[in-house]
Amino acid sequence: MGTFQFIGENLPLIWTRTLEHIWLVGISIVIAICTGVPIGILITRSRALADRVLYVAAAVMTIPSIALFGLLIPVLSKIGQGIGFLPAVIALVIYAQLPIIRNTYTAIMNVDPSLREAAVGMGMTFLQRLRHVELPIALPVIINGVRNAVVLNIAVAAIATYIGAGGLGTFISRGISQTDPRQLLTGAIAVSVLAIVADFSLLALRRYLTSPGLRTNP
Repeated sequence: MGTFQFIGENLPLIWTRTLEHIWLVGISIVIAICTGVPIGILITRSRALADRVLYVAAAVMTIPSIALFGLLIPVLSKIGQGIGFLPAVIALVIYAQLPIIRNTYTAIMNVDPSLREAAVGMGMTFLQRLRHVELPIALPVIINGVRNAVVLNIAVAAIATYIGAGGLGTFISRGISQTDPRQLLTGAIAVSVLAIVADFSLLALRRYLTSPGLRTNP
């Protein structure tokens, strides 16, 4: 009951922290999509390149988030941005690369070869084939990669509070430092709810953007 009372008394602050969290994750995901999708498309041209890129992206995922934040601090301190929003966004962009690149690559590679041959037979260029044939078919799988990246980044962004990035992780860090379970539970619940809402929202977006002929679920 103490936790719910704390939530009720601090709704404006929780909302503010939630907006900070959404802004942090939103910016990082937009950048990750703008970089990860083109990389995923590019590596479909070479299996050797794909193996190397996916290996590096997977290796980066093994780096603990707090360690990655720590590595960015001395680098960005040279431009006066060692803590705060910028290092948090850079770290989140890095973590979001693997699911987006991997799903983009897998989706493009799994397009029926006969469809590519038909597009070539119609005289389509590589970009035309990509835009009108491959990407529309691959879109549901790419969005699934974005879903995974968003949920991952919502969790990782909670740790970014330790480098001054704000967000819902503030409640968790203060709950730990002040031995206050109310704040700890508030932060944990808020992060979980945000991840669930984001996941279902992107699931609905995937269903909306998927061509009716490719939908397997109602």
